[in-house]
Amino acid sequence: MTTPDPAMDQRIQAADAALAAGNAAQARAILEQVAQSEPASPAFWQRLATVRQMSGMAVKALEAIDRALALAPLDFMNLLMRARMLEQAGHPEAGEAYGRALAQPRPDPLPPMLVQAIARAEACWAEHQQGLERRLAQAVEASGADLTPAERRRIARLGTNITHRTRAYHSEATHFAYPGLREAEFHDSEGFPWLGELETLAPAIRAEMDTVANAPDSALVPYVKYNASEPLAQWRDLNHNRDWTAIHLIERGETVAANAAHCPETMAFLAHMDQPQIAGCAANAMFSLLAPHTHIPPHVGVANFRLLCHLPLIVPNRCWFRVGAETRDFAEAQAWLFDDTIEHEAKNETDKLRVILIFDLWHPDLSPAERVAIEAAVSAAAFPVGAL
Repeated sequence: MTTPDPAMDQRIQAADAALAAGNAAQARAILEQVAQSEPASPAFWQRLATVRQMSGMAVKALEAIDRALALAPLDFMNLLMRARMLEQAGHPEAGEAYGRALAQPRPDPLPPMLVQAIARAEACWAEHQQGLERRLAQAVEASGADLTPAERRRIARLGTNITHRTRAYHSEATHFAYPGLREAEFHDSEGFPWLGELETLAPAIRAEMDTVANAPDSALVPYVKYNASEPLAQWRDLNHNRDWTAIHLIERGETVAANAAHCPETMAFLAHMDQPQIAGCAANAMFSLLAPHTHIPPHVGVANFRLLCHLPLIVPNRCWFRVGAETRDFAEAQAWLFDDTIEHEAKNETDKLRVILIFDLWHPDLSPAERVAIEAAVSAAAFPVGAL
């Protein structure tokens, strides 16, 4: 703990009074004398940086703010001040400096005087990110690398990760985390040639969905069905809520006969899919119905040894889906596969119902022997009742 120095405090107060009176030169002279005693106070060095800047001493002002940051490296105000100094000096690191400042917690409540400064910081940071991404893309093109479409998407993501517009997301399975599997938010469709057949079947599958949804013997249930005694952190608002419902065709490995009977083409297609067969766990296939203006909050799934497939059937504009850092708008009959153990969320922002077909598949990295072993291990475990 720094020992209070009454004499130093008096000189700083005198400097503040001089500055308030409009005499920046006198304030700087007083503070320069205090600086010789090397005070361990970020606030002091910020004051000195301010008066040096007011006196046109840009380099010395930067030295003073660096001293403040040496004592408190994550101070938002001093980081913002440093970035502004670099921008005024035309320094190429100004954009990156604004990014470092914006990454820190801000004063709460935010002083009105900072609103414009933060808006300026955000604009400079965005301009820096865009410029850097352009340079990275140009460098990749100049390299002559013969990239596939999937490789181009990955190298583009490298660029947005470098500029911090995106970050790396990882699998966070809540119950069953199998090691060593490839992590991908959306898996490249090139690896799943049957997606084209599924999309061709979309009109027929939608017709069957209409039939089962209107059948008197169909079972439409809440998508989330946790018991009251189970933890609900990510599902509190949607647990047993009919704003998000499901018509199950296959639930935890069991065919729901009343529903499946109305969907012969859908069931015939699913019969050829490489789905896990785990008692009390998988396979699963359902029509998922999301009510207007309903938000599925960020969450992660239970098991990374599977992927989920979405086939949008009824999609009014705008319904979006985010996995990790990538957000996509649903489009009817355009399917995708994703890892649901990576944080994801969805929202129906429209006044109409959104309906998709969802089913699970083995993760493609697993060998036949691993699948057998996983089936045995997970079947022997107690599976969470409320999750799919």
